[in-house]
Amino acid sequence: QPVEATDDAFWDQFWADTATSVQDVFALVPAAEIRAVREESPSNLATLCYKAVEKLVQGAESGCHTEKERQIVLNCCRLLTRILPYIFEDPDWRGFFWSTVPGAGRGGGDEDDENARPLAESLLLAVTDLLFCPDFTVQSHRRSTVDTAEDIHSIDSCEYIWEAGVGFAHSPQPNYIHDLNRTELLKLLLTCFSEAMYLPPSSDSSNTNPWVQFFCSTENRHALPLFTSLLNVVCAYDPVGYGIPYNHLLFSDYREPLVEEAAQVLIVTLDYDSSTSSSPTVDGTTTGTAMDDVDPPGPDNLFVNYLSRIHREEDFQFILKGVARLLSNPLVQTYLPNSAKKIQFHQELLVLFWKLCDFNKKFLFFVLKSSDVLDILVPILYFLNDARADQSRVGLMHIGVFILLLLSGERNFGVRLNKPYSVRVPMDIPVFTGTHADLLIIVFHKIITSGHQRLQPLFDCLLTIVVNVSPYLKSLSMVAANKLLHLLEAFSTTWFLFSAVQNHHLVFFLLEVFNNIIQYQFDGNSNLVYAVIRKRNVFHQLANLPTDSQSIQKGLQRKKKSPEPISRTNSQDGVSMEGSRPAAPAEPGTLKTSLVATPGIDKLTEKSQVSEDGTMRSLEPETSQLSPEGNPPSTLSDGEPWSGEASHSRRDRRRLSTASSSGQWTPTPDWVMSWKSKLPLQTIMRLLQVLVPQVEKICIDKGLTDESEILKFLQHGTLVGLLPVPHPILIRKYQANSGTAMWFRTYMWGVIYLRNVDPPIWYDTDVKLFEIQRV
Repeated sequence: QPVEATDDAFWDQFWADTATSVQDVFALVPAAEIRAVREESPSNLATLCYKAVEKLVQGAESGCHTEKERQIVLNCCRLLTRILPYIFEDPDWRGFFWSTVPGAGRGGGDEDDENARPLAESLLLAVTDLLFCPDFTVQSHRRSTVDTAEDIHSIDSCEYIWEAGVGFAHSPQPNYIHDLNRTELLKLLLTCFSEAMYLPPSSDSSNTNPWVQFFCSTENRHALPLFTSLLNVVCAYDPVGYGIPYNHLLFSDYREPLVEEAAQVLIVTLDYDSSTSSSPTVDGTTTGTAMDDVDPPGPDNLFVNYLSRIHREEDFQFILKGVARLLSNPLVQTYLPNSAKKIQFHQELLVLFWKLCDFNKKFLFFVLKSSDVLDILVPILYFLNDARADQSRVGLMHIGVFILLLLSGERNFGVRLNKPYSVRVPMDIPVFTGTHADLLIIVFHKIITSGHQRLQPLFDCLLTIVVNVSPYLKSLSMVAANKLLHLLEAFSTTWFLFSAVQNHHLVFFLLEVFNNIIQYQFDGNSNLVYAVIRKRNVFHQLANLPTDSQSIQKGLQRKKKSPEPISRTNSQDGVSMEGSRPAAPAEPGTLKTSLVATPGIDKLTEKSQVSEDGTMRSLEPETSQLSPEGNPPSTLSDGEPWSGEASHSRRDRRRLSTASSSGQWTPTPDWVMSWKSKLPLQTIMRLLQVLVPQVEKICIDKGLTDESEILKFLQHGTLVGLLPVPHPILIRKYQANSGTAMWFRTYMWGVIYLRNVDPPIWYDTDVKLFEIQRV
């Protein structure tokens, strides 16, 4: 039966306990009971929520000076973290926190304006105040007794930023009690924001999360110091234990849970679709402090706004060093096992890095200005290689590839890849001597030839990255050159080309790579030229690809005999690096969350042409030379087209290929002709025409079977004046779009759902944004 709101003795028992932990609260308040109260005595649940928020508001007002008050605040915090998901899962309750509670339990007399605030706003404001509460979550600056206690409303929270870094030079003494209290409050914030998990994914990404919207608005007077605190705590964290190996075994690390929670809260507050708005980046006119008072027109979300306005070099350096240090942490593990604490939040870091590059173009240029970008590249390649066989890590594969796609749109990235690769991170790839470009190509080859089936939609992206960097690659190793030719060989088999409507795009991408290198970097690339000469029959077969129905059918029969997507034969893999373990599939029963579709490469990127002076101009979609028969439909991870998009190009295709009665697509001679005639083979054919007779002559004259002589000849050869006029360089730059914004939202919440297991905040509640699946 309903309990009166004024019955304090009854309600106080919920938070008066002294020693509880959040785990205890989860054990003492089972899900079934919360649901039962929600259905059977809703007024009690409403009063409980209201009372708990009231206690937090009182704690924030008074400044939590006594141990008892702090205990009450923490217990209310834990209780709300436990209950909120059950409020969100029921559509009828979802509006509850956004309603005002008229003078309930105030004795009715003192009706002040504060009462008109929705419960959600009171809760969020109380939590932000509590996050800068002296002696509870921050160090007090006054060294005196309680009577001169700092009034929480008069303190300038910018002086209490949690860690030195962006916009703040002073690093406070570490205090593990403060860290634990911050972590509990941030956990509650994250739970408030998680309403997003209970709404199905929609293509309309503009529906903002009301909790995040209010929290990141000017209503939150702590927005700037809190944004800075979260960012600095993450970027300053050093899991090695203050630089001393094995130190973490001696000292339990209280920072790590705080850093994880901070990273999660940060990426959720930055969930913002930049494609629907004017870009939040501003030109380089701001000076002075880290963030200026002049407000450029930017997004209303202050966190996004602040992030886009960071511009001091030393701030960029601090962020980049921090993210690179943390991303490399699992790699350090491999050569000094257990020497450092192994962090688990690399996926959150990758989302954060993506947001930084996407919302702050100056940061992106800073990253590419020096070879520091390689400190981000190597860990990403490590994760991609390591996760390629694991179905539960498809999301990690996607975000790694998205980041590399974004970076590859800038010329500097291709140039940086020429740096020799000497760090020997144990990865199960063939041993090679070469540059970071070689590493990238070898890892991509490994993903394509030995990843699992669900990665096929990423092939377009992987090859687009290689195309984007190819005009800048000065000298590929023999191992990498052979890998590229092996991919061409695999993708140009008749059964592969005829078995799906967009498969031939992969051949176009690879030919573009070879053309870029031959036209723009012929001099240093004798290994690639030699590999092309050795595999010349692949190019001749492509030029003579049969287009009659009978051959098409025959090509498709071959597919039935060899179901393996890409054969691994004739790719001499050689010995893997020592100390490496093969990429393992997921343990059976591993939980994973489903992801929405990612848009096809035509929606993800826009073409830009590089002029003589290195500047880029964007091309009208109509002039595109690639994609001969309209752009490919965007694919879902399971291969069904994304509804509504690319419908015009599907119409065109229906003309060129017949749909058989089963609704299955079938290739036709007209369709094959439509793209075969556009294969860019002229440059390679000319190269073969000139060089093959010369190489054969050397072999006959000197009775050579030795590669090194031929390579020497190719190194000194030149094709100046013999090749067709160089084609303009085409770069496909990532462009923001609502499809990827929605993908990031589902991926990010899926990661947060799976990572919060102790306590399991959302486990077994009715989430709608994704499905939880077992591998």
